[in-house]
Amino acid sequence: MPLTMTSRIRNAYDIRVEEGVIAPDPQQLELLAALERLEADLSKKGLFGRPPEVKGIYIWGPPGRGKSMLMDLFYSATPEQKKVRAHFHAFMARIHDLVKQWRDGDGRTRKAVFGTAHSSKKGGDDPIPPIAALIASEARLLCFDELQVTDIADAMILGRLFEALFEKKVVLAVTSNRAPEDLYKNGINRQLFLPFIDILRERCEVVETAGARDFRLDRMAGAKVWFSPLDDAARSGFETLWSDLRGGEPEEPVALPVLGRQVRVQRTVGAMARATFNELCGSPLGPQDYLAIARRFHTLFLSDVPTLSPANHHEARRLVTLIDALYEARTRLVVLAEAEPESLYAEGVGAFEFERTVSRLNEMRSASWLEQRGDDDEAEEAAVHA
Repeated sequence: MPLTMTSRIRNAYDIRVEEGVIAPDPQQLELLAALERLEADLSKKGLFGRPPEVKGIYIWGPPGRGKSMLMDLFYSATPEQKKVRAHFHAFMARIHDLVKQWRDGDGRTRKAVFGTAHSSKKGGDDPIPPIAALIASEARLLCFDELQVTDIADAMILGRLFEALFEKKVVLAVTSNRAPEDLYKNGINRQLFLPFIDILRERCEVVETAGARDFRLDRMAGAKVWFSPLDDAARSGFETLWSDLRGGEPEEPVALPVLGRQVRVQRTVGAMARATFNELCGSPLGPQDYLAIARRFHTLFLSDVPTLSPANHHEARRLVTLIDALYEARTRLVVLAEAEPESLYAEGVGAFEFERTVSRLNEMRSASWLEQRGDDDEAEEAAVHA
């Protein structure tokens, strides 16, 4: 049924178009209509004041089609008060922490965190019911960016968790680069994950947003992506490109699970990340950390890369490992550095091997690299689960 008045999200979208922040796109308009439906359904009243059951939305498609931007507009515009927006990995990290708190906690601790010391499930001490009750008490609407399931621990818990959440009338709005049936593809014990896919399709409207091309690729085409030296002009160019590609979307931190711990990237927008050289190479990060970053983000802005001396050989080695991970993942790279690649590490332990990194850095700043699509999802998924 067509809406009789302009929706809040439509107003917010039109304002951005008028301000020139975004350009109208037919694919985005189709998605906008689906989000208007969800906005209207969330505003309906159920019998006896109870919230009605509302079908959520699952938005999927390649990076750069405006999924996160529209999700942000929807989240900001919807009048629903009990709402939470989070990156999916951060949400699941919290779920695993709550599982641990339930299993390790005594009665008093459980009561303080969950409001109860006992599971509602008869015949066992299952953490899922109290966790679902806690999440449902915090939010009627859950908005997730970049749903991607690569961890077996996540895969094994998702079906039961969301079945319990949906029973409590929680509504899901999510973006992903994959269709529901392609989630956790080739994953270990995937047959145990399939019920979650069925639940998603039953409880969410699935909307594909394709479009002819990643709008960020269009903006990067012909753009300068290596800025040096570290002067005001280079920094201004770097900041301008970041702002242009960000398109007004808010930045937020992301925590990536790696081998039982978390690697935090403080500044992210959808599938773009930004970090300083010191954050990524001045800290004791390793290959698995860089691989997690490369898999999660299609574009990395790396700032304040200094020229390195023999005393910085550990940092130089980490830079080599980082660039290798980005190169293999076909990640796009924008750099603010003190010098050109050839002058970053001229002498010291591993300087000879660094020449390969120089070659890769020069290739990664070329027009052909920036224009390549770089989204071989099946190969990436196979690598994750190999």
